[in-house]
Amino acid sequence: MTRSRGMADAGRDVVGPMVLDAWEAFLGQAESVDLDRPTRLPGWRIKEICLHLGCWEENTALAALIASARTGGTGTPPDVDAVNARVIAAHRDASREEVLAGLRRGRDTTARYLTEEPVELDTAPAVTVVGRLPLLSAVLGQAYELAVHGLDLADSGAPPAPAPVLRSGLAALADVTGALAASCGIAGGATLATPDGGWAFAADGEGWTVRPTPPGRPAGTAVEGPADVLLEAASGRINPVAALARRRLKVHELGGLLTLAPIVQVAPGIPGGPILQLAARTLGSAGGVLGRLRGRR
Repeated sequence: MTRSRGMADAGRDVVGPMVLDAWEAFLGQAESVDLDRPTRLPGWRIKEICLHLGCWEENTALAALIASARTGGTGTPPDVDAVNARVIAAHRDASREEVLAGLRRGRDTTARYLTEEPVELDTAPAVTVVGRLPLLSAVLGQAYELAVHGLDLADSGAPPAPAPVLRSGLAALADVTGALAASCGIAGGATLATPDGGWAFAADGEGWTVRPTPPGRPAGTAVEGPADVLLEAASGRINPVAALARRRLKVHELGGLLTLAPIVQVAPGIPGGPILQLAARTLGSAGGVLGRLRGRR
């Protein structure tokens, strides 16, 4: 039986446009705003966000992922905080055009991978900060990061991140969560549901699948809300407990999320971790939030 590998099985024709469109949207946001504006990330201006996402001598993340995939998923995960510190220290005084050029190099490096590297690499495992993922899933992870940082830029006065980009970010979130569930031998899944449709993943010890879902009330285990709220809760930009209390998020079949909660112990920094931690805290408490959420989560 062929092992299912989530969005990597969908292939470049599906994943490539999702990622490249996210790059183009973020570039458009960055080009339209003052890079010295402060953001909601402590100590970071828009400039630091853009430096962190760009391709620099100190940050060649995609090249490292490709090298890992070529050697069967060997290597050690990068220290993201250390890489960010090196990049920002080296380029803090870069001009606006230099910063934007770094972003364009990041986009172009991704485009070259999608057009020049052998397609067999797409499903090869690569070492990432959250564990071993198929290389194409790791590339799709850029869409999540660009979507979340696009929301950061919008919060600082840039144009809004486009809805399709937020949807691609949710696809990446579903994919990595499914991959880690499968690697932990967890049989379970969930839907990330928005008014415009969402993404569902299902995992077991043999692999995981990811599929788009239509608008409407989701079936089974699900976290439901606007795409921006889901991404901000998943990334820790907002408190999921507060979002639930204000009915900005709804959770259906909370126990299904609890099944997935052990993933956080394996990959504490996983995107979506705040939501999974919420499930564990909620079911572990007497009353509290749970009493207000029954039938809604």
